[in-house]
Amino acid sequence: MKKWKLLVFALSSTLMIGGLSGCGSEKPKAEPTPDKPLTLKIGVSTGEADPRNIAAKQFADEIRDKTGGAVLATVNGGGVLGSDADLIDSLTLKSGKVDIVISDASNFATYEPKMGISALPFLFDDFDTAWAFMDSGIETAAEDGLLKYNIRVLTHFCNGFRCVTNSKGPIESPDDMNGLIIRTPENPIIMATMTALGANPQPLGFSELYAALRQGTYDAQENPIPVIYNNKLYEVQEYLSITNHIYSGMCFAISESVWKVFSDEQQRIIEEAAVHASQTNREMNRQQTTDLISSLEEAGMKINSPDLEPFAEATSSVLTNNSATYGELINQLKDWLESH
Repeated sequence: MKKWKLLVFALSSTLMIGGLSGCGSEKPKAEPTPDKPLTLKIGVSTGEADPRNIAAKQFADEIRDKTGGAVLATVNGGGVLGSDADLIDSLTLKSGKVDIVISDASNFATYEPKMGISALPFLFDDFDTAWAFMDSGIETAAEDGLLKYNIRVLTHFCNGFRCVTNSKGPIESPDDMNGLIIRTPENPIIMATMTALGANPQPLGFSELYAALRQGTYDAQENPIPVIYNNKLYEVQEYLSITNHIYSGMCFAISESVWKVFSDEQQRIIEEAAVHASQTNREMNRQQTTDLISSLEEAGMKINSPDLEPFAEATSSVLTNNSATYGELINQLKDWLESH
C-alpha cells in the first residue's frame, strides 16, 4: 500500500466520524526609485550553502537588475536575524527587522493553523507531487488566512523530505524512536509526528542545533538531507535513517505592509523573481537529495532505509487528531490525493 493511501484512509475515517492597519488598498505615492532605493531584508535560518540561501541571492540579483536598482535585497542567513519562529513573529509585528522570510509552511501555523496541512506525515511520495500540492488551490486557501497577520506568500521553495539522524543507532522501526530526545523546530505538526513515533520532541532554533548536538543535549534531530549535509550535522550525528516522514515545503513570504509600497510593475518584478528563484531552489534540492547521500557516507555517517509502512501507520493519528483544524480543506485534500 502506498503511504499516501494510508492517509486517504485516515481522511476517509475522519470524515465519517466528524464528517497593515490603516493602509487600505491604495499604494503610497512615494514608491522606491533608483535615487531612493528600498532594501529588503531576507531572513533565513540555515547557512550560506543551503539551496534556499543560494536561490535567495539569485532573487536579489534579479530584482536589482530589473528595477534598475530601485529595489535591493540582502540575504541574512544562519539565523542572524532570529530563528524561524522569531522571523515570522517579526513580520506580523511589522518590526522592520525582516521583510522577507523563507521558512517551512507549517511554521506559519502558529498564526494560521491550516498552514500545517502540507506537513502532515507521509503525504507525498516524490518531489513532483509535493511541488504540485504546494502550488495548488488548497495551499493557497490556507495561506489566505495569513494576510491579516501582515504575511503575503509569493511562491514556494523546497526544503526536501525530512529524515532522522541520531547518535544512538539506526532507526529501523518506530520502536527505535522510543524515548529519543529529538530536536524539532517550534512546529506543532512536526512535534506531534515525533511524539506519535515515540520520541520526545524538544524545540530549538536551528542556529543553536549544531552546538546542542555536539554537547549531547539532544539524541537526535530531523531535517532534509541537503540541510544535514550543508550544515555539517554529520560531524555531530553518526546515524542517518531515510524516513522521509514529512515533506518540508517552504513559503517565500513578504511583509504585506512592505508589499504595498511597491508600484504594480515593481510587484510584478518581485513576484516573478521569487518564482524564478523557487525553480532554482527546487531543482537544487532534488539533485542534492540524491547526490549528497554518498557524500554523507564518505563523511562517516551510517545510513539505512527502513520500511516506511509502520512509520506511516504509527503517525496516522496526527491527521485524525487535528482534522477539525483544517475544516473543508480535508475533503479537498482527500480528493487531491486520490487524483494524484
